[in-house]
Amino acid sequence: MKRRVFVGLLLCLSTIGLSGQLRQPVEQFVAAHQQEIVREFVELLSIPNVAADRDNVRRNATLLAGLLRKRGFTAEILETEGNPLVFAELLVPGAQRTLLFYAHYDGQPVDPKGWSQASPFTPVLRNARLEDGGQDIPNFLALRQFPPEARIYARSASDDKAPIIALLTALDALASMKQRPTSNVKVILDGEEEARSPSLSATMVRYRDKYRADLMLILDGPLHASGQPTLSFGARGNLVFQLTAFGPKFALHSGHYGNWAPNPAWDLTRLLASMKDANGRVLVNGFYDDVPPLSPEERRILAAVPDRPEDLTRFFGIGRTEQVGNNLQEALQYPSLNIRGLHSGDIGDQARTIIPDRATAEIDVRLVKETDPERMLQRVLAHVRAQGFHVLMNSEPDDEMRARYPRIVRISRVESTRAYRTDMTLPESQALIRTLEGAWGKPPVRNRTMGGTVPIDFFIQALDMPAIVVPVVNFDNNQHSNNENVRIQNLWDAVVSFAAVLRM
Repeated sequence: MKRRVFVGLLLCLSTIGLSGQLRQPVEQFVAAHQQEIVREFVELLSIPNVAADRDNVRRNATLLAGLLRKRGFTAEILETEGNPLVFAELLVPGAQRTLLFYAHYDGQPVDPKGWSQASPFTPVLRNARLEDGGQDIPNFLALRQFPPEARIYARSASDDKAPIIALLTALDALASMKQRPTSNVKVILDGEEEARSPSLSATMVRYRDKYRADLMLILDGPLHASGQPTLSFGARGNLVFQLTAFGPKFALHSGHYGNWAPNPAWDLTRLLASMKDANGRVLVNGFYDDVPPLSPEERRILAAVPDRPEDLTRFFGIGRTEQVGNNLQEALQYPSLNIRGLHSGDIGDQARTIIPDRATAEIDVRLVKETDPERMLQRVLAHVRAQGFHVLMNSEPDDEMRARYPRIVRISRVESTRAYRTDMTLPESQALIRTLEGAWGKPPVRNRTMGGTVPIDFFIQALDMPAIVVPVVNFDNNQHSNNENVRIQNLWDAVVSFAAVLRM
């Protein structure tokens, strides 16, 4: 504890006046090297990185280790039972603290048919957002200067390869100025974040000492919708599971058996509708019980986030919002219940006049720090049973069970990640706030909790260190969806932010 207080004081003192002097020379470096930066970025984006594609994921790891060595790091590939981790370390003479940067190099699965380009792994540059009529810029790698509003489209362009390239470029910019980081720097790049980071968890016993640092900086997630510099001091956890309601053992002709054989899609939709009211409040008993009331100071911090709900609703094309909390930021402080996918029978040209044999919903419950995933799952199961369903865990109903219970639901594919939150008043937190304020001339947006999930709560708790998310990409980046992208100016601005943090 004494060392943490001492290191925190050093962080506070060393931020004064340093970050504000960096912005102009860093921006000049970026302006002079845009082509090289984008080419390195495109090389990385061109390697497929879905976690299940083990060979290509390893190609990513090998390239990244080489890029880190190029910047003077001691870099190694840590083998695991799954995908490899990339770990790198840069020791700085006289440094009194160690920063650990975490990012991931794997990406979400892709459906190429949904992308407006030849392949999600063939990057495309467009002069504007695709939804706003953006057009392809041909032969863009020949450009020496890139339009700031242009966007690179590719899987992981924003989540999470742009922050990695920006961090590497920040090191290049400092080297061009004959400056080094003021802290020892460790980097860990995860190849399974989108698959809940099981291999990172498995390495904790073996590599705990290697991972230790004074402050962990998570390079993930989008900036606030205003585009202002942003810090997130927590991230929600996630409980996911699949609900399947069963009808007849096989699909039946809807003419011959309609009005007689029960349809599982109706059973499932009624069950799902029973879980939320018309205003979006979850009706599962006890769902919000673990969350203490927000204090006046916490409400003040949340209210200071410059959300513009009228702009967001217009941008997203929605005419109402759910009423959980008084505003968006308050809503993120509570657990949420979401239907992330539904399936029963077929639609469109494949539709048939049948009563389906089953109906399935994929559910995610976003958790906050105070909510335990197992307890939340049990509350949902109690609600399902209260609606008259017999609950099976991970198994199909047999004939005897079908005859005995009129309504059956299976719960399967259960996985969870806990939430975490770091105190904004810690010296490390305050130093980071001042660093970004010094770099940009205005205080960053401070999110108490980020809406998304970073599945490394176990890592943060095991190492007992403060962890803060430093997001840099545009909020409208389509992350996890088709046509993922990053705005060029966000990439350049990220270099400035990371250079300031490295000199904090």
